[in-house]
This record gives sequence, structure tokens and C-alpha cells, in this order.
Amino acid sequence: MAELSHFDESGASRMVDTSAKPETTRVAKASALVHMLPATLALIKDRGLAKGDVLEVARLAGIMAAKKTSDLIPLCHPLAITGVTVDFAFEGDTLLRIEATVKIVGKTGVEMEALTAVSVAALTVYDMCKAVDRGMMIERIRLEEKSGGKSGTFQACPPRGE
Repeated sequence: MAELSHFDESGASRMVDTSAKPETTRVAKASALVHMLPATLALIKDRGLAKGDVLEVARLAGIMAAKKTSDLIPLCHPLAITGVTVDFAFEGDTLLRIEATVKIVGKTGVEMEALTAVSVAALTVYDMCKAVDRGMMIERIRLEEKSGGKSGTFQACPPRGE
């Protein structure tokens, strides 16, 4: 098993030194699910909430979150991200799927940025819709795939039951 890179030999926390790593193109995709009442999903689809277009506000929140990941996660490097997309899909009448893809040409990966983007986008959906559905559930936040860097490509296995 690989060593935990954010601890030194004495167990102290550290930011990983990436100065000797080569710059490569790196891409990460993450996803999250938001379960809600059918009426809530219909309001989102129809842009019927008084606060505005839920998906566009959540998209902007996710993009902003990806750019601010190093301010939120203590040992993440501040990165000059080259691209972020946040996309939404309706699955059935109670499920919103959120996917974020983050790209960089750099010395470290963008997995945390993609995970942060979907997390904050999902929280934004909750915030905008909580007046009509406090029982919404955010779940299955996960890295779907990543490429680039020394560790190469990662592809998540389908979740159990799918």
C-alpha cells in the first residue's frame, strides 16, 4: 500500500513538495447525487424557485469552489486551474446528478478541486431549495476518473447496485 504523502517520517503534517515533478496535463472528474422530492426536482427543471435558476447558481458555486479548494483543504496546493465544468443531469423524478471536470497543466492533480466543486454545487442546490424540501439528501460524492501524473489513470468502478 502507498504511503500517506501528507505526513513526514515523524508523523507531522506537511504539504507535499512538488518542485521536482514535471508539469503534465491532468484531468479529474467527480460526481455527487442529490435526492429530493419529485415536486422539488420539477421546480428546478421549470426554473420555478423564487431564488432563481438553481442550476446556474450551483454551477457558478462549483466553479468558484474548485478555484478556492486550497483555501478550504489545509494541505492542498494553490493551483492555476485551466478549466472547470460543472454539469447536471436529471435521473428519474427524484435525483439530480452533478459532475465536475477540472483540468490543469501542472505538477499536482486536481482530484480535490473536482470533489470540492461537486460538493459545493450540491450544497448550493440544497441551500436554494431548502424552503420547499428540507429532506433533500446529498450522497455518493466520489472521484469518477483522473488522468495525468506519475500515478497515471484511475477509473472508478460502478457503485454497488448499478
